[in-house]
Amino acid sequence: MTSQAVTSAPVADSASAATPAAEGVLAAARAAKDAQPGLALLTRERKDSVLLAMADALVARADEIVAANAADLEAADAVGMDPGLRDRLLLTPERVAAIAQQLRDAAALPDPVGEVVRGSVLANGLELRQVRVPLGVVGMIYEARPNVTVDAAGLALKSGNAVVLRGGSAALHSNTALIAVLRDVLLERGLPADLVVGIDRYGREGADVLMRARGLVDVLIPRGGAGLIQRVVENSTVPVIETGTGNTHVLVDASADIDRAVEIVDNSKTQRIGVCNALETLLVHADVAESALVPIAARLAGKGVTLHADERARAILEAAGSPAQVVPATEEDWATEYLALDLAVHVVGSVDEAIEHIRCYSSGHTESILTRDLGSQRAFLARVDSAVVMVNASTRFSDGGEFGFGAEIGISTQKLHARGPMGLPELTTTRWTVIGDGHVRP
Repeated sequence: MTSQAVTSAPVADSASAATPAAEGVLAAARAAKDAQPGLALLTRERKDSVLLAMADALVARADEIVAANAADLEAADAVGMDPGLRDRLLLTPERVAAIAQQLRDAAALPDPVGEVVRGSVLANGLELRQVRVPLGVVGMIYEARPNVTVDAAGLALKSGNAVVLRGGSAALHSNTALIAVLRDVLLERGLPADLVVGIDRYGREGADVLMRARGLVDVLIPRGGAGLIQRVVENSTVPVIETGTGNTHVLVDASADIDRAVEIVDNSKTQRIGVCNALETLLVHADVAESALVPIAARLAGKGVTLHADERARAILEAAGSPAQVVPATEEDWATEYLALDLAVHVVGSVDEAIEHIRCYSSGHTESILTRDLGSQRAFLARVDSAVVMVNASTRFSDGGEFGFGAEIGISTQKLHARGPMGLPELTTTRWTVIGDGHVRP
């Protein structure tokens, strides 16, 4: 989390609460804070039963959810939303079922609350235990990602937290429908509905108030584009876990299996374009530039990918008569998260050069090397400073669900508290319990 002093005092109803939006957000955060202690004594069995009931309810009400999503899609099409963002926004019955399955997956995982991280008995007989406890109230600010609404709520509840959700105007109808389903299940199961609250109706002002709800909200997690994340990091007085944009890289090393490289690059780039673990920059070792680039470009051309290529890559593709759409790369391309059918391509002379390029331009999210050389593998793993570093695998595996976390609350690209895909343990902190028998300090 960003380095900020911690206070347990509730936020005051200052001048920021003068508007209806501010009053509404603070009331919602206060309701979540009041509801959260009720989770403290819930057994894992009880929490899991709630998650399973939520999953069933989502599937049963999928038509209602998809209809709400259609209203958001209509608005998105009217303003020409980017295809990658629209893909994130889209809900179908199949996607609702997949979201429900992530709740079931989370229910199958161990409950982190109460786990003993370490402990000992001191020489004087005092019993020490460091145990996992909930963070408290988790705030989420995200955009055009209705799946995050359910993932965040499910992971928060399983780890003993309440959650305040601000999913943005683009997904207003979708998020409203999803939250209604989740809150209905909470009430049916005898739990406070305010364990899950949404504040989308309060707009951008509501997000600003949430950032300042220190004392009511314990941690804030932004998910979205670079602008949204930077705005939260720079303006929040609530401690922030910073998730990052995904300017991810794949390096095709000189020893790479070219056939496998074609498959991995294609999957990394086109399996789903509008997500943070999609490939954005392809690096190719000069020794295999021709043998690798030509088949990779041909495969990607069939998927409609435009290559933003450096001079060496363009020359190779032009000489080979590649069917790919190729444009000259600019300095801006190396630092761009496209979230679209665009890919930056750079030919490098060595693994060292590739690593330096990554260190210069990467957002610290995910990088992968395709190689059969143990030395190259070791150098890449040791020297690439990103949250997830891979060998011979698609960047699309950089995901909490794929890691077996049930789902993820986000992928942290910072180095404090959590890094990489964040699941249940990352939504807890720890405290010390000390058990004595009349002990006094001499």
